[in-house]
Amino acid sequence: QVRLIESGGGLVQAGGSLTLSCTASELTSSTFTVGWFRQAPGAEREFVAAVGWINGVARYGDSVKARFTISRDGAKNTLFLQMNSLAPEDTAVYYCAASETHLPTMNKGAYRFWGQGTQVTVSS
Repeated sequence: QVRLIESGGGLVQAGGSLTLSCTASELTSSTFTVGWFRQAPGAEREFVAAVGWINGVARYGDSVKARFTISRDGAKNTLFLQMNSLAPEDTAVYYCAASETHLPTMNKGAYRFWGQGTQVTVSS
């Protein structure tokens, strides 16, 4: 059973940066993809970014390309999301998720394991 614990959320001004972390336990399979989704109030959960845990292949949602960077530290079983040039529309609860797919997918239905989420609020 994979457990995911997010941290690093908070309040930041527009144009600022924030880094989210997600610590994963029992993440030993080479088939895992790990990623980030976000959900704003009243909105659907949206794909942000994902990366293959072993192969490092990354994929980004269109709304965050060139602003966000996903990375992982295999030795520490930790996933990161570096968020730059934040805007008020980035305000959401950000969730870490793990999928048993070989390549990163935007399909939230493919992610079997989820963290509790961390709030990111961007003020204008």
